[in-house]
Amino acid sequence: MMGPSHALSGAAVWLTGSWALDQFADYHQTPLALAVGTAVCAGGALFPDLDLSGKVTRNQGGATVARTFGVFSLFVAEVMEKISLGVYYATKLSKDPRRNNGHRTLTHTIPFTVLVGWGTTALCAHYGKWAVVSILFFMIGLALRGLFDEWAERAGWVIVTLASAAAAWFTFANLPGDRGYPLIGLAVGVGCFVHILGDMITRAGVPILWPIPIKRRMWTMIGLPNSIALRTGSKAETIVLRTALTVLAVLAAVGLVAPSVLHRFNIEV
Repeated sequence: MMGPSHALSGAAVWLTGSWALDQFADYHQTPLALAVGTAVCAGGALFPDLDLSGKVTRNQGGATVARTFGVFSLFVAEVMEKISLGVYYATKLSKDPRRNNGHRTLTHTIPFTVLVGWGTTALCAHYGKWAVVSILFFMIGLALRGLFDEWAERAGWVIVTLASAAAAWFTFANLPGDRGYPLIGLAVGVGCFVHILGDMITRAGVPILWPIPIKRRMWTMIGLPNSIALRTGSKAETIVLRTALTVLAVLAAVGLVAPSVLHRFNIEV
């Protein structure tokens, strides 16, 4: 699945989940908290693809998300890809094929998702707003690169970086102090998990069952049969799926915002 679809799926899932919590668990979020969670989940839904590296010195190649911050994010992608490939070869069994890159290995697993979500929560709890602003800067950048792909491509990584920094600083200045912000870690983890589910409906699949060995394979790719699997970049993805996700996100956002707007103007429904 392409980057914009991943980011949109993360935003749609977070908004829908927030609406469900608001309706059925009486869990309300401020507009800022809702915006932060949505952006972080959209960014988290792109994070696993930082295992697809490119040419760092030339600022070329790699996944779209790997070019978010230019050579800096490409370097991160290079490191993550090599770590993923190393873990693959350290844990592969006799039936696992040889690979020359680590894409769709470690970062596309449940243990990685849990580790990233837990690690983000731990950082926020221990370091507070300084950790929050750093994580927001990174995740908002990924979200901008995914949700506004064409704009980000035209604007370039410097503008995306500056926009991410401005949004992160605004949030830093307006968030209440002395809090651990556990929802940020949850948003990152949910985003990563949504990414895995998105890649599962494509032909390549993901090793979602790792590290469970299956028929002398540790890295069994799980996905839909080719006859019904989503083809990356097809009209089914770029038109049908993205339209459905957009409608879902908009409806959830309206459902969350409309009651407070109506209440402000003393309108009863």
